[in-house]
Amino acid sequence: MSKTIKLSKSLINDAVTCGKTQNRSAAKQIEYWARIGKMADENPELPLTFLKGISIGLEEKEAGNICDYKFG
Repeated sequence: MSKTIKLSKSLINDAVTCGKTQNRSAAKQIEYWARIGKMADENPELPLTFLKGISIGLEEKEAGNICDYKFG
């Protein structure tokens, strides 16, 4: 579902700048920040790097880029 919302110019400018480093549009960068922020809010005991790793893993799974982990 798409919905139009108003955002500050500074947030959009930051999203454009940061998004370029990850090849994301401003909208996708803001969605990424929102997803990470939601995860951090729901799991305050977990470090940000761990949450980012989870996000990457979920994206890899969505893309079908997964394999069994071999212990040892």
